[in-house]
Amino acid sequence: MLFTQLSLLTDLYQLTMAYGYWKNNRHKNEAVFHLFFRKHPFKGNYTIASGLEYVIQFLKEFKFSEDDIQYLSGLKSSSGDNLFEKEFLDELATLTFECDIDAVPEGTVVFPHHPLLRVKGPLIQAQLIETTLLNLINFSTLISTKSARICQAAQGDSVLEFGLRRAQGPNGALMATRASYVGGCHATSNVLAGKLFDIPVKGTHAHSWIMSFDSEMEAFEAYAAAMPGNCIFLVDTYDTLEGVKKAVEVGRKLRVKSYEMGGIRLDSGDLSELSIKARQILDNNGFPNAKIVASNDLDEYRIKELKDKGAKITVWGVGTRLSTSYDQPALGGVYKLAALRKEGREWEYRIKLSEQKIKVSNPGILNTMRIFRNDNPVMDVMINEGESKELKECRTFEGEEISFDVENGELLLQPIFRKGKQIYHPPSIHEMRNRTLEQLEKFKTIENYPSGLEKGLDELKNELIQNAKK
Repeated sequence: MLFTQLSLLTDLYQLTMAYGYWKNNRHKNEAVFHLFFRKHPFKGNYTIASGLEYVIQFLKEFKFSEDDIQYLSGLKSSSGDNLFEKEFLDELATLTFECDIDAVPEGTVVFPHHPLLRVKGPLIQAQLIETTLLNLINFSTLISTKSARICQAAQGDSVLEFGLRRAQGPNGALMATRASYVGGCHATSNVLAGKLFDIPVKGTHAHSWIMSFDSEMEAFEAYAAAMPGNCIFLVDTYDTLEGVKKAVEVGRKLRVKSYEMGGIRLDSGDLSELSIKARQILDNNGFPNAKIVASNDLDEYRIKELKDKGAKITVWGVGTRLSTSYDQPALGGVYKLAALRKEGREWEYRIKLSEQKIKVSNPGILNTMRIFRNDNPVMDVMINEGESKELKECRTFEGEEISFDVENGELLLQPIFRKGKQIYHPPSIHEMRNRTLEQLEKFKTIENYPSGLEKGLDELKNELIQNAKK
């Protein structure tokens, strides 16, 4: 975990609302919130859920420390009065996390509007954790999805995450590396992430190594002498193809010492043409297994373009455009109230309306049932767990009605906390990565994957919409 106690990593309005609930004696009412997103990132057709392990760590440590309370006691309103009463701060100081949390496991393919995470518990607690949950889930999910897209474009080639130096600060870099690995990357250059998360680390040398010697050949020979078992030579400092030839010469000398040159790296120029010519030089000189590593502002679009041109690159080093999610900086996940009840009362379902249809929320205590046929997913149906009726028909978000068999369904939200106690223990990061790869393999026909609401839930939603407009 990159950070410890995060209870004040929140927007001020979460605390002012919590104070308002307390003042109105509503803070102990039970509430249900759902965390979801409305559109796939990168104009794609799938998203990879990520960040749950951070959420677990955050909630396990959720409390307001003495220092937190002291800081809050010094906040002032615009009139100059204390923003919060002492009695409210005393309530926060003794608050113990008591919510139920259900979530989609990391590495799961997910779709818009369906909950990635559900919170059920005291209204004040469910409200106070909103901002941090969104912060932890949004960024990780975005980067894991970007990573998956890049790895798919690489078509089985190794993809290395190289984004540390361009990432958004130390925590951003570490979170990006972890999410990239969950999304499918094979290794990282980030050594601290390797230590913290058990991710394989890869790397050789930079241009400065070459430039620190009087000649490129001297630099290659010195590196081979220092690291004979880790020799991938960066060949584009001066003249790329001449650099490849020098790497071959040093590779021959390595073989005399029973070592094998790992390959070469290209970091500039026409990567397609240079990789093809470099491959010829390597093959013609007896190095058919030497890898050609490429870097230089790569992403899924550039990798596809190079593949289409016949590039002979076998390892892709992807940095800035992965770790910063260069073409889309945010996922846009949201957190909406969907049900509320007072002690001893029935659930009252809540809905948020908007003139934009996509922003109308879904009421109920929601889960997603993934329907399978021959072990392959064929449809995602949002259901209301608060209803006991049999489920048989889905109304997709495009308006189509599709029948389904509940016996072939699997609920995506899994129990994580019950009454504030952790009951789910995350798998290893390697198992999360494998889950991503296995899920994407099953979603080969993901282009027009149907997704929507169970018919009764859709009718409940329409009823609430009409009632709200009266």
